[in-house]
Amino acid sequence: MSTKHPIISVTGSSGAGTSSVKDTFAHIFRREQVKVAFIEGDAFHRYNRADMKAEMARQTEKANNHFSHFGPEANLLEELEATFRQYGKTGTGKTRHYVHNAKGEELYGAPSGTFTEWEDITGDTDLLFYEGLHGAVKTDSVDVARHADLKIGVVPVINLEWIQKIHRDTAARGYSTEAVTDTMLRRMPDYVNVICPQFSETDINFQRVPTVDTSNPFVARWIPTADESMVVIRFANPRGIDFPYLVSMIHDSFMSRANSIVIPGGKLDLAMQLILTPMIHRLVEQKHRAL
Repeated sequence: MSTKHPIISVTGSSGAGTSSVKDTFAHIFRREQVKVAFIEGDAFHRYNRADMKAEMARQTEKANNHFSHFGPEANLLEELEATFRQYGKTGTGKTRHYVHNAKGEELYGAPSGTFTEWEDITGDTDLLFYEGLHGAVKTDSVDVARHADLKIGVVPVINLEWIQKIHRDTAARGYSTEAVTDTMLRRMPDYVNVICPQFSETDINFQRVPTVDTSNPFVARWIPTADESMVVIRFANPRGIDFPYLVSMIHDSFMSRANSIVIPGGKLDLAMQLILTPMIHRLVEQKHRAL
């Protein structure tokens, strides 16, 4: 953690909805004129698309059917921690981009499924913003979580997460439902042992809970809408959170525990604006005072 160079980390599983949360943060940053260095979790995968496919085949030959992007072996977690550490000390660091599709090819000038070259984080930025799989990860050799000043978990209930992933990967990435299901099964040990423990390290968790039947996510024809959901917002440390104000501002919300508020799914963006804007202001103000 660093007062002079704060870090905000948004973490969640594939299909959890971290990209939507990133968009809300980006809106707050623009409105409040906060200068931000963005880094992507995918940039710290160890293998490009072709090499990952080859490595998965090698691991399968070794009877390891659970090698996945969720696990430490498939990622550069030491480099991710080093970037967090360096930014916290100096406001600089190294990152790159993973090119997902044709749009990315036009943007970054590199083939789909590959990485751009490593580059330095430069410029006078107010904070670093990370969004990806491992923003609060801790292993025997790596502790990314300790370097982040504000850690956000995006954690829909598991059936909803699966529905979102199936629909995204089949519609946007061209995979079959069977292929997506195989990927989820392959990732399950790392999901349990690497992804889930991060949500005990986060400062705030946003968990969307559908209010419609999602019993069989593998045949669901639609993703439950925001209005068909509730969101549980859990604060690791509720001290200083003005819950009466939040309940008064977010209609039909209520407290479920001393550190948790439940809101209608359609009010998530409003809740994030109310909760996160003052936290971002506080980080930036502390930075300016320290400098």
